Amino acid sequence: METGRSNEGILSEEMAEKREEIIELLKTAYFAELETVINYVTNSTNPDGVRAQEIKEALEEDIQEELDHAQQFANRIKDLYGVVPGSMEFKAEQTLLQPPGEQTDVVHVIKGVIDAETKAIELYTRIVEVTEESDPVTQDMVIAILHDEQGHRRLFEGFLKEYIAEGKA
Repeated sequence: METGRSNEGILSEEMAEKREEIIELLKTAYFAELETVINYVTNSTNPDGVRAQEIKEALEEDIQEELDHAQQFANRIKDLYGVVPGSMEFKAEQTLLQPPGEQTDVVHVIKGVIDAETKAIELYTRIVEVTEESDPVTQDMVIAILHDEQGHRRLFEGFLKEYIAEGKA
């Protein structure tokens, strides 16, 4: 069916295959952000101890930003004529961000956050590469989100360095 979109870049019929590839990557990113929200809520609630407070507060601040990222990915999926998936398509993958067995094990939480942010950075870097010269709108959006994730990881790497310096990690 001709839609009259032949001169619209990634939205054109000629770019349908590339658009589908991008949509699948955006779906992966969408679910990763939602899973991060779940785990950040968990890990901003469960930890105990005086030293846990700063970690909990940092995670609480990031929850809304991660949810915003998920909403951006959902909207871009829709813009690209995709269908935003529901929960039945969700598959949890953040094994290291699961709550620790001991609620005072803040280092476990920190390492889990670093792992989740690293995986997000790797995925978003791939999306930036795939969208190069084909979808500047998605690329710009993902670059901005990538910047946020790099900042999150850097913050938690700093927390981990502090624990290592004290011999607690």
